[in-house]
Amino acid sequence: MTDRYGRKIDYLRISVTDLCNLRCTYCMPEKGVDKLNHDEILSFEEILRLVEIFADIGINKVRLTGGEPLVRPGIIDLVEMINNINGIESVVMTTNGVLLKDYADKLKEAGLKRINISLDSLDRKTYKKITRFDKLNKVLSGIKSSRRAGLNPVKINTVVMKNFNTDEIYDFVDMAIRNKLEWRFIEFMPLGGVHIVQKDLFISNKKIKRKIEKKYDLKPIKDAKSLVANVFRIKGTEAKLGFISPLTHKFCHKCNRVRMTADGNLIPCLMSEESFNLKKLVRSNESNIKIKEYINQVINKKPKEHNSRGSINMSKMGG
Repeated sequence: MTDRYGRKIDYLRISVTDLCNLRCTYCMPEKGVDKLNHDEILSFEEILRLVEIFADIGINKVRLTGGEPLVRPGIIDLVEMINNINGIESVVMTTNGVLLKDYADKLKEAGLKRINISLDSLDRKTYKKITRFDKLNKVLSGIKSSRRAGLNPVKINTVVMKNFNTDEIYDFVDMAIRNKLEWRFIEFMPLGGVHIVQKDLFISNKKIKRKIEKKYDLKPIKDAKSLVANVFRIKGTEAKLGFISPLTHKFCHKCNRVRMTADGNLIPCLMSEESFNLKKLVRSNESNIKIKEYINQVINKKPKEHNSRGSINMSKMGG
């Protein structure tokens, strides 16, 4: 499946819930977002039918996100069922890690290939300031449990924000070295609906990388599989650092993904204002052929590149 710019689309990110057990300042307003009614959210049966359709037209990798995916009841069963769909080669997950200690082994047994854990601070006070909850220790336990369970490589996603966590850059790198992790630094992106001033939070990954190179020797990994991250190995260690720079170094020309929200809307671009209703087609008993045709039409609406102006809460799209 290719779009009008010749990009191969083989990666589907599915938000399985709009709910989250954190309230990160750049993702949600303090009081949260309006909760979807139960009947507005795709059932597991509906998700599975859509994944089967996507697999038939070329999707082979599925990432489960939220909100926070681990708060949805039955998530282990969903992982296993998606993993058993013909054509799906990899099921992965992005989580905030709060519940991961109790789920890591079960996720591995269900067929989850690997996990990304969002973590923006190693300082308890700063973590609480960013997430509005005092749950850092639970996340750190979740990271350990994921490594023991074999959900490797364990990747840590850090949104770098000026005056929030830029003083912890070396702490992040040191933890990556100690625990043989891949730590990914993500440029802050302006997003909608969070009710905070965002313009002073941005710092480029170029500056972050320059700071790291004052202390560590970074060697580029030429065969890195990531299409969005520039990945480096820290010389003399098993740790890796990834730099995801959606604003200063757009990777739109390599984008291979689309997103589906918990209420069944297909979003062709993270920063897009357009969404397309798949749930309506599924619940009106349209044929698989009709739904495939519609998905292909949406894929061909995928923009050449994003406009850097987010309008939808990240919590609704799963990042």
